[in-house]
Amino acid sequence: MAAPLSALTEMPEPQQVYAADGTRLATYTWGDPDAPVVVAVHGFASNARDNWVLTGWVRDLTHAGYRVLALDQRGHGLSEKPHEASAYGIRTLATDVESVMDTYLVDDAFYVGYSLGARVGWEVVRDLPHRIGRAVLGGVPDGVPLARLDLGQVRAFLADGTPVTDRTTQNYIALTERVSGNDLRSLLALAEGMRSSGTVDPDPTDAPARPILFATGSKDAIIEGSRALASAAPQGRFFEIPERNHFNAPGSRAFREAALDFFAEV
Repeated sequence: MAAPLSALTEMPEPQQVYAADGTRLATYTWGDPDAPVVVAVHGFASNARDNWVLTGWVRDLTHAGYRVLALDQRGHGLSEKPHEASAYGIRTLATDVESVMDTYLVDDAFYVGYSLGARVGWEVVRDLPHRIGRAVLGGVPDGVPLARLDLGQVRAFLADGTPVTDRTTQNYIALTERVSGNDLRSLLALAEGMRSSGTVDPDPTDAPARPILFATGSKDAIIEGSRALASAAPQGRFFEIPERNHFNAPGSRAFREAALDFFAEV
Protein backbone atom coordinates (compact mmCIF):
# COMPACT_ATOMS: atom_id res chain seq x y z
CA MET A 1 0.00 0.00 0.00
CA ALA A 2 1.45 3.39 -0.98
CA ALA A 3 2.26 5.80 1.83
CA PRO A 4 0.03 8.88 2.04
CA LEU A 5 1.50 12.10 0.70
CA SER A 6 1.63 13.60 4.20
CA ALA A 7 3.88 10.76 5.38
CA LEU A 8 6.28 11.38 2.50
CA THR A 9 6.71 15.04 3.42
CA GLU A 10 6.81 14.85 7.22
CA MET A 11 9.88 16.34 8.88
CA PRO A 12 11.59 14.79 11.90
CA GLU A 13 12.18 16.94 14.94
CA PRO A 14 15.22 19.14 14.24
CA GLN A 15 18.33 18.43 16.28
CA GLN A 16 20.38 21.51 17.11
CA VAL A 17 24.08 21.55 16.31
CA TYR A 18 26.29 24.47 17.28
CA ALA A 19 28.68 25.77 14.64
CA ALA A 20 32.22 26.84 15.49
CA ASP A 21 31.07 30.44 16.07
CA GLY A 22 28.09 29.38 18.19
CA THR A 23 25.42 29.72 15.50
CA ARG A 24 22.61 27.20 15.98
CA LEU A 25 22.02 24.89 13.02
CA ALA A 26 18.88 22.78 12.60
CA THR A 27 19.69 19.26 11.41
CA TYR A 28 17.59 16.27 10.37
CA THR A 29 18.09 12.56 9.72
CA TRP A 30 16.10 9.88 7.91
CA GLY A 31 16.70 6.18 7.37
CA ASP A 32 18.52 3.36 9.14
CA PRO A 33 21.08 4.80 11.59
CA ASP A 34 23.58 2.13 10.49
CA ALA A 35 23.15 2.70 6.74
CA PRO A 36 25.69 4.54 4.55
CA VAL A 37 25.26 8.29 4.97
CA VAL A 38 24.42 10.90 2.35
CA VAL A 39 24.94 14.47 3.57
CA ALA A 40 22.41 16.75 1.82
CA VAL A 41 22.91 20.53 1.66
CA HIS A 42 20.25 22.78 0.13
CA GLY A 43 20.45 25.87 -2.05
CA PHE A 44 20.11 29.62 -1.53
CA ALA A 45 16.71 30.71 -0.14
CA SER A 46 15.65 27.09 0.31
CA ASN A 47 15.85 24.65 3.24
CA ALA A 48 16.16 20.92 3.88
CA ARG A 49 12.43 20.25 3.53
CA ASP A 50 11.97 22.30 0.36
CA ASN A 51 15.09 21.04 -1.43
CA TRP A 52 15.21 17.38 -0.39
CA VAL A 53 11.90 16.20 1.08
CA LEU A 54 9.27 17.80 -1.16
CA THR A 55 11.28 16.87 -4.27
CA GLY A 56 11.54 13.15 -3.46
CA TRP A 57 15.26 12.98 -2.70
CA VAL A 58 14.89 11.77 0.88
CA ARG A 59 12.32 9.18 -0.19
CA ASP A 60 14.50 7.82 -3.00
CA LEU A 61 17.74 7.86 -1.03
CA THR A 62 16.26 6.05 1.96
CA HIS A 63 14.54 3.50 -0.32
CA ALA A 64 17.95 2.88 -1.89
CA GLY A 65 19.37 2.03 1.52
CA TYR A 66 20.99 5.29 2.59
CA ARG A 67 20.72 7.34 5.73
CA VAL A 68 20.19 11.02 4.90
CA LEU A 69 21.73 13.73 7.08
CA ALA A 70 20.58 17.24 6.16
CA LEU A 71 20.78 20.69 7.67
CA ASP A 72 19.15 24.06 7.25
CA GLN A 73 22.13 26.21 6.36
CA ARG A 74 22.63 29.30 8.54
CA GLY A 75 20.23 32.01 7.42
CA HIS A 76 17.66 29.40 6.35
CA GLY A 77 14.88 27.22 7.71
CA LEU A 78 14.96 26.68 11.46
CA SER A 79 18.63 27.59 11.81
CA GLU A 80 19.78 30.93 13.21
CA LYS A 81 19.69 33.85 10.77
CA PRO A 82 22.44 36.41 11.39
CA HIS A 83 22.05 39.76 9.60
CA GLU A 84 25.81 40.44 9.34
CA ALA A 85 27.59 39.69 6.08
CA SER A 86 30.65 38.59 8.04
CA ALA A 87 28.71 35.53 9.24
CA TYR A 88 28.40 34.08 5.73
CA GLY A 89 31.81 33.53 4.18
CA ILE A 90 32.15 30.40 2.06
CA ARG A 91 34.64 28.95 4.54
CA THR A 92 32.14 29.47 7.37
CA LEU A 93 29.40 27.66 5.45
CA ALA A 94 31.72 24.75 4.66
CA THR A 95 32.84 24.52 8.29
CA ASP A 96 29.17 24.38 9.34
CA VAL A 97 28.74 21.17 7.32
CA GLU A 98 31.92 19.73 8.79
CA SER A 99 30.67 20.57 12.31
CA VAL A 100 27.41 18.73 11.61
CA MET A 101 29.31 15.67 10.40
CA ASP A 102 31.54 15.78 13.48
CA THR A 103 28.59 16.08 15.85
CA TYR A 104 26.87 13.09 14.26
CA LEU A 105 30.17 11.14 14.26
CA VAL A 106 30.01 10.69 10.48
CA ASP A 107 33.48 9.77 9.26
CA ASP A 108 32.53 8.43 5.82
CA ALA A 109 29.75 9.81 3.62
CA PHE A 110 28.53 10.76 0.19
CA TYR A 111 27.49 14.37 -0.42
CA VAL A 112 24.69 15.91 -2.45
CA GLY A 113 24.28 19.67 -2.73
CA TYR A 114 22.32 22.01 -4.94
CA SER A 115 23.21 25.59 -5.95
CA LEU A 116 24.62 27.21 -2.79
CA GLY A 117 24.81 23.72 -1.26
CA ALA A 118 26.85 22.55 -4.25
CA ARG A 119 29.22 25.51 -3.96
CA VAL A 120 29.68 24.68 -0.27
CA GLY A 121 30.13 21.05 -1.25
CA TRP A 122 33.07 21.90 -3.51
CA GLU A 123 34.84 23.20 -0.40
CA VAL A 124 33.79 20.30 1.82
CA VAL A 125 34.93 17.65 -0.64
CA ARG A 126 38.24 19.44 -1.13
CA ASP A 127 38.74 19.81 2.65
CA LEU A 128 37.65 16.28 3.60
CA PRO A 129 38.70 13.89 0.80
CA HIS A 130 39.21 11.15 3.39
CA ARG A 131 35.59 11.49 4.57
CA ILE A 132 33.61 12.26 1.39
CA GLY A 133 33.81 9.35 -1.05
CA ARG A 134 31.67 10.84 -3.82
CA ALA A 135 29.68 13.99 -4.38
CA VAL A 136 26.82 15.21 -6.55
CA LEU A 137 26.98 18.96 -7.10
CA GLY A 138 23.87 20.33 -8.82
CA GLY A 139 23.49 23.78 -10.34
CA VAL A 140 26.96 25.05 -9.42
CA PRO A 141 28.46 27.74 -11.68
CA ASP A 142 31.94 29.14 -11.92
CA GLY A 143 32.44 32.85 -11.29
CA VAL A 144 31.79 35.28 -8.44
CA PRO A 145 29.15 33.82 -6.05
CA LEU A 146 25.57 35.09 -6.58
CA ALA A 147 26.90 37.60 -9.10
CA ARG A 148 23.55 37.74 -10.90
CA LEU A 149 21.76 39.05 -7.81
CA ASP A 150 21.43 42.87 -7.83
CA LEU A 151 22.25 43.66 -4.19
CA GLY A 152 21.46 47.37 -4.58
CA GLN A 153 17.91 46.63 -5.69
CA VAL A 154 17.41 44.23 -2.79
CA ARG A 155 18.63 46.86 -0.30
CA ALA A 156 16.27 49.47 -1.77
CA PHE A 157 13.38 47.00 -1.68
CA LEU A 158 14.04 46.31 2.01
CA ALA A 159 14.55 49.98 2.85
CA ASP A 160 11.43 51.49 1.33
CA GLY A 161 9.73 48.98 -0.92
CA THR A 162 11.32 50.25 -4.15
CA PRO A 163 10.20 47.80 -6.86
CA VAL A 164 12.82 45.34 -8.10
CA THR A 165 13.18 45.51 -11.88
CA ASP A 166 16.02 43.05 -12.49
CA ARG A 167 14.45 39.76 -13.63
CA THR A 168 16.94 37.43 -11.95
CA THR A 169 16.70 39.35 -8.69
CA GLN A 170 12.90 39.17 -8.93
CA ASN A 171 13.19 35.39 -9.23
CA TYR A 172 15.38 35.15 -6.14
CA ILE A 173 13.01 37.33 -4.11
CA ALA A 174 10.04 35.25 -5.28
CA LEU A 175 11.89 32.13 -4.17
CA THR A 176 12.61 33.72 -0.82
CA GLU A 177 8.97 34.61 -0.31
CA ARG A 178 7.78 31.18 -1.43
CA VAL A 179 9.68 29.26 1.24
CA SER A 180 8.15 29.63 4.70
CA GLY A 181 10.38 31.13 7.38
CA ASN A 182 12.82 32.89 5.06
CA ASP A 183 14.22 36.24 6.16
CA LEU A 184 15.23 38.44 3.22
CA ARG A 185 17.63 40.50 5.36
CA SER A 186 19.63 37.43 6.36
CA LEU A 187 19.72 36.22 2.75
CA LEU A 188 20.93 39.65 1.63
CA ALA A 189 23.70 39.39 4.24
CA LEU A 190 24.55 35.94 2.91
CA ALA A 191 24.85 37.24 -0.64
CA GLU A 192 27.03 40.13 0.54
CA GLY A 193 29.24 37.77 2.53
CA MET A 194 29.64 35.33 -0.36
CA ARG A 195 30.54 38.11 -2.79
CA SER A 196 32.82 40.09 -0.49
CA SER A 197 36.08 38.69 -1.90
CA GLY A 198 35.15 39.54 -5.49
CA THR A 199 37.15 36.54 -6.67
CA VAL A 200 36.21 33.58 -8.80
CA ASP A 201 34.79 30.78 -6.70
CA PRO A 202 34.94 27.83 -6.96
CA ASP A 203 38.53 27.92 -8.21
CA PRO A 204 38.89 25.48 -11.13
CA THR A 205 42.65 25.37 -10.59
CA ASP A 206 42.09 23.84 -7.13
CA ALA A 207 39.35 21.31 -7.83
CA PRO A 208 38.52 18.46 -5.43
CA ALA A 209 40.12 15.15 -6.42
CA ARG A 210 37.26 12.84 -5.42
CA PRO A 211 34.68 11.56 -7.96
CA ILE A 212 32.07 14.28 -8.55
CA LEU A 213 28.93 14.31 -10.68
CA PHE A 214 28.09 17.85 -11.78
CA ALA A 215 24.45 18.25 -12.85
CA THR A 216 22.75 21.34 -14.26
CA GLY A 217 19.48 21.97 -16.06
CA SER A 218 19.49 22.25 -19.85
CA LYS A 219 17.61 25.59 -19.51
CA ASP A 220 19.87 26.99 -16.79
CA ALA A 221 21.97 30.01 -17.81
CA ILE A 222 24.93 28.69 -15.80
CA ILE A 223 25.19 25.38 -17.61
CA GLU A 224 28.44 26.12 -19.46
CA GLY A 225 30.11 27.23 -16.24
CA SER A 226 29.07 23.95 -14.63
CA ARG A 227 30.48 22.01 -17.57
CA ALA A 228 33.76 23.88 -17.16
CA LEU A 229 33.99 22.90 -13.51
CA ALA A 230 33.28 19.27 -14.38
CA SER A 231 36.11 19.37 -16.90
CA ALA A 232 38.45 20.92 -14.33
CA ALA A 233 37.80 18.27 -11.67
CA PRO A 234 40.19 15.29 -11.97
CA GLN A 235 37.32 12.80 -11.58
CA GLY A 236 34.47 15.04 -12.67
CA ARG A 237 31.67 14.19 -15.05
CA PHE A 238 28.65 16.12 -16.21
CA PHE A 239 24.93 15.32 -16.41
CA GLU A 240 22.56 17.67 -18.21
CA ILE A 241 19.19 17.68 -16.44
CA PRO A 242 16.68 17.66 -19.29
CA GLU A 243 14.20 20.52 -19.65
CA ARG A 244 14.98 22.11 -16.28
CA ASN A 245 16.09 25.58 -15.20
CA HIS A 246 17.97 26.59 -12.06
CA PHE A 247 14.88 26.83 -9.89
CA ASN A 248 13.06 23.59 -10.75
CA ALA A 249 15.98 21.22 -11.36
CA PRO A 250 15.95 19.68 -7.84
CA GLY A 251 12.56 18.11 -8.56
CA SER A 252 13.76 16.24 -11.64
CA ARG A 253 13.39 12.46 -11.51
CA ALA A 254 16.21 12.15 -14.05
CA PHE A 255 18.50 14.12 -11.72
CA ARG A 256 17.68 11.85 -8.77
CA GLU A 257 18.20 8.72 -10.84
CA ALA A 258 21.55 9.95 -12.15
CA ALA A 259 22.70 10.67 -8.59
CA LEU A 260 21.62 7.25 -7.32
CA ASP A 261 23.38 5.53 -10.21
CA PHE A 262 26.52 7.53 -9.47
CA PHE A 263 26.49 6.62 -5.77
CA ALA A 264 25.85 2.96 -6.62
CA GLU A 265 29.06 2.71 -8.65
CA VAL A 266 31.14 2.18 -5.52
